[in-house]
Amino acid sequence: MIKLEFTEEDKRLLSYGRFNHPHPRVQLKMEVLWLKSQGLSHQKIAQFAGVSVNTVTSYIRDYQEGGIEKLKEIKFNRPKSELTEHQGTIEAYFESNPPATINEAVKRIEELTGIKRSPTQVRKFLKSIGMRCLKVGTIPSKADVEAQDSYREKELEPRLEEAKAGKRAVFFVDASHFVMGAFVNFIWCFKRIFIKSPSGRKRFNVLGALNAITHEVIMVTNSSYITGTQVCELLEKIAELGLLIPITLVLDNARYQKCRIVQELAESLGIELLYLPPYSPNLNLIERLWKFVKKKCLYAKYYEDFTQFSAAISGCLEDANVKYKEELDSLLTLRFQRFDKSQIMNV
Repeated sequence: MIKLEFTEEDKRLLSYGRFNHPHPRVQLKMEVLWLKSQGLSHQKIAQFAGVSVNTVTSYIRDYQEGGIEKLKEIKFNRPKSELTEHQGTIEAYFESNPPATINEAVKRIEELTGIKRSPTQVRKFLKSIGMRCLKVGTIPSKADVEAQDSYREKELEPRLEEAKAGKRAVFFVDASHFVMGAFVNFIWCFKRIFIKSPSGRKRFNVLGALNAITHEVIMVTNSSYITGTQVCELLEKIAELGLLIPITLVLDNARYQKCRIVQELAESLGIELLYLPPYSPNLNLIERLWKFVKKKCLYAKYYEDFTQFSAAISGCLEDANVKYKEELDSLLTLRFQRFDKSQIMNV
């Protein structure tokens, strides 16, 4: 029988760990060594712990080699998949030719390696190498990824840091055109639900300015068109807030937002116009707000007339930063999606 000397501290740690360690295998090891510290024979320890004598001896050898820290090591004998030997080849192929389905992945892997595995095994293997089934996103075809990165780092983020410190007010500006119609989505139901779809193409236009920090929305609305006149009206509304710090509006390159009368009025009001790089909706925070509004007051909802329709949208925007504060604080974070060139498919 192996003889060991246990310190009082080790006895205390073993006694505690046999009940409180988060991993049951480590608890078992601690139990075996605690029984050993009480002077029991290996046969008795095996009987009380419900393991073989050889297992008892193995755990004691571990303790001899590295003490309690060695007991905390978990080693499982997990056979490796044959596909692991071809991991580099599979990764390189799927990097440029991602499969749409598991069945397609099964077929491609067999063609590449000669190894046929079930869909379940292939799904497990793909997850083990870091692949996930994700919905394909879209990016404007003319977007310049490098220009976006440069703009975000040199122009946008420094101003947002000032805004967070209370030294600047930053508003994200954009127009959304809500067409009165049926906004459909998925819902949990016992049988398929249908909503009425209004006829016509009447639309409610909202030109909004979203405060990057408070999430307050300043807006100008109509049911005709958004022009430079409405942008000037929005500028005047923002100026009327009486803010005593510099004001920056982040906006896209729509012609009515870059026209001379808008730029001249902004200059006279001391408002900075910071234009986004072309084709960069991912850098405009207010784009997330428009999707939120559709989710909250338009999806799967029917409005009898245009007045009700437009009132629902206006009411949602006016109360958003109070009524939906927690949701918006989570949604409207100042982290912007950026694109790695390797993520963009060219085929």
